[in-house]
Amino acid sequence: MASLMGQMMQMPLMISSLIVHAARHSADTEIVSKRVEGDIHRTDWKHTELRARKLAQALARLGCTAGDRVATLAWNGYRHLEIYYAVSGSELVCHTINPRLFPEQIAWIANDAADKVLCFDLTFLPLVEKLAPSLPSIKHYVLMTDWAHMPQQSTIANLRCYEDLVDNENGEYAWPEFDENTASSICYTSGTTGNPKGAVYSHRSTLLHAYAAALPDSLDCSAKDVILPVVPMFHVNAWSLPYAVPLVGAKLVMPGPHLDGKSLYELFEGEKVTFSAGVPTVWLGLINYVQQNKLRFTSLKRTVIGGSACPPAMMRTLEDEFGVEVIHAWGMTEMSPLGTLAKLKTKHAELDAAAKHSILEKQGRVVYGVDMLILDDNDKPLPWDGKAAGNLVVRGPWIIENYYKGETSPLVTVNGQQWFPTGDVATIDPDGYMQITDRSKDVIKSGGEWISSIELENIAMAHPAVHEAAVIACRHPMCDERPLLVVVKKPSADVTAQELLAFFEGRIAKWQIPDDVAFVSELPHTATGKIQKLKLREQFKEHRLPTA
Repeated sequence: MASLMGQMMQMPLMISSLIVHAARHSADTEIVSKRVEGDIHRTDWKHTELRARKLAQALARLGCTAGDRVATLAWNGYRHLEIYYAVSGSELVCHTINPRLFPEQIAWIANDAADKVLCFDLTFLPLVEKLAPSLPSIKHYVLMTDWAHMPQQSTIANLRCYEDLVDNENGEYAWPEFDENTASSICYTSGTTGNPKGAVYSHRSTLLHAYAAALPDSLDCSAKDVILPVVPMFHVNAWSLPYAVPLVGAKLVMPGPHLDGKSLYELFEGEKVTFSAGVPTVWLGLINYVQQNKLRFTSLKRTVIGGSACPPAMMRTLEDEFGVEVIHAWGMTEMSPLGTLAKLKTKHAELDAAAKHSILEKQGRVVYGVDMLILDDNDKPLPWDGKAAGNLVVRGPWIIENYYKGETSPLVTVNGQQWFPTGDVATIDPDGYMQITDRSKDVIKSGGEWISSIELENIAMAHPAVHEAAVIACRHPMCDERPLLVVVKKPSADVTAQELLAFFEGRIAKWQIPDDVAFVSELPHTATGKIQKLKLREQFKEHRLPTA
């Protein structure tokens, strides 16, 4: 007997439907951008959707056809937002490139993706002029500005003006419908080991991810919000905010390249921002500026912090001193990126503040659409008891199966299902709260016992003299490895290695306390703000521990 089929309309999940919805139902809701040119630009969802249609027409006139890649080297701003929708909505593929990468990496990524068009902000004109001879696939270079700011001369032949392209079209363009599994965008991993790899998202995966991102136990977005993503649009689609914000019809504020504490604070206050998102390093700068100038946040209610583990001391400062709720989040480029977020359950309402903090400092619970397991080294599932630590694997409809060009990811099969190995070591408690204890390649194995570098870093960051900290393994003749604490002191702070090591006493088992402290002026970071422990290990490979 044949199954009874549902009688629903067959409507593919299209990225263009998000901006059409916002233009129709939140037409006059503002989009505010601090431009590269230095001024504040204001528009709304209705005009943004119109300009995206015009840009789609312009890209077709440049000869772009379905599947062609259109790359960006750009900050968060209204033009970048228009490109997101014009490109994906017209069956092209939006390729956001991280401009903070080394030029050689940028060239490698653009060539690997075989980009046809490159749109870039004024900031990056010198970089693009340098790279252009090594980018054979790119046929059109579009400078994201108006005629008044176009350079009088450039080494790039036939450099096109973004505003000219848009103004020359009439906008009489209908967004096409096609298979929702069609590629919508590509983001490359940061390439901390080997060359970066491309994660190719689909219209379907992006729409499902946007729904999940907006949920109350996720980013909790609504039409009442004013949302400012500090996380760049070149970093995993700004964690889905360019899609989740039009989905709910919120006001969107974008900071452009102006990411210093003073500029961000003025934008937060001037536009009455209620919600933001960014990596810990950005919040360090903003917190320092606000504290030094004895300022307060008058509208900001919550922020999501991810990209790397948020130090508990930073969470306490934002919540206790400034009244800003911190949503600790975890994810990966390969996960579009959202995986888990730390929000309390009803059963936690009566807990004291310390107990609540201990839960919220974890990476959190999965949102619907993601599932996870922790496995031992033989790929056998470990218990969710909050104690057993294992290799974290995930699966879901917005998690990649393979990398771009068919490069296979090392999927793990458990009970007949395929799971993506994240490279993280984690625990999961009985309520499903996951906590990263380390990257599998960063864990310190001392005499056969694991030591969590993240736990040590969190303790160090709670010291009032510490600006930033990292823990790496150093060779030890008896224990194989022992932890070395690498510290950047706060300006004018004075602290000795002995004082810092004494700070760990009573906060962690004595055998886990680092053996030594090294003071540096700065820590190396990846282009997405993560500490480059590979570089630190290389820098300190000859370091001799006192106990060795």
